[in-house]
Amino acid sequence: MPHTEHSDRLLGWYRQAVRFIIPADCIGCGLPLRDDPIPFFCRRCWNRIVPTTGPACSRCDLPFASPAATSRTPDHQCQTCLERPPAYERAWTLYPYLPPLQDAICSFKYRGKVALAKPLAALMAGALPAGLDADLIVPVPLHPARLRAREFNQSLLLADHLGRLLSRPVSATHLIRILATDPQTTLTRPERLRNLRQAFGVRQPEALAGRRILLVDDVFTTGATLNECAKTLLKSGAASVCALTLARTMGTHLVPDRLFAGQAAGSRPVPEV
Repeated sequence: MPHTEHSDRLLGWYRQAVRFIIPADCIGCGLPLRDDPIPFFCRRCWNRIVPTTGPACSRCDLPFASPAATSRTPDHQCQTCLERPPAYERAWTLYPYLPPLQDAICSFKYRGKVALAKPLAALMAGALPAGLDADLIVPVPLHPARLRAREFNQSLLLADHLGRLLSRPVSATHLIRILATDPQTTLTRPERLRNLRQAFGVRQPEALAGRRILLVDDVFTTGATLNECAKTLLKSGAASVCALTLARTMGTHLVPDRLFAGQAAGSRPVPEV
């Protein structure tokens, strides 16, 4: 028996024994966990997380509703990018922000389930686009007050694991947040843009001069945070800035039907009464 297969089997037995003593349920479907390798999730739920595919904006990666959008112009951009070109050169948004991935990100980010950082980064690594390259990986920073309250920066944990997988250095000290702004989730798009003006700064800009930066964050909503970070990095002398996010919020008309079918198939069982 190969060594890795033997090790995996031993780990499975160990997890099963631990969960027999300390029962736990899958965050996604609520069923008991047994020898499932991903913390807090069963294999069935985790396997329902699939990357976004199909035609998308060549700048911000917004999915298009129809393949016709790129059938004649593969580099077609969405209306927002054409009207207000973002500062970043390219953004990749790998998965739709839907359960069970949405459950995993919320548990990781807001409920301190930091054991999910490694499997979430592995999802990112497993869906990386061809041609992605960078000299330095930079996570979107938190303001010190927010960092003290949360006790960790979820983007840094993802970037750290990605750096190891991609053999690229990670900087957590050059890009900093200098303004404690209101949470972006509570604001409209125009408010988000105003909220982030001059919110970021750079320490030791000479260390970034001429370097290709890959910005890493957990969720892409409007792109305002990534855009402001990219502006700041470019002003400090970076050669280029691209962005990579684990998930993207999007309208239901842009989500493939098969993903909604997967949600329905994996929904929590209705208890009998």
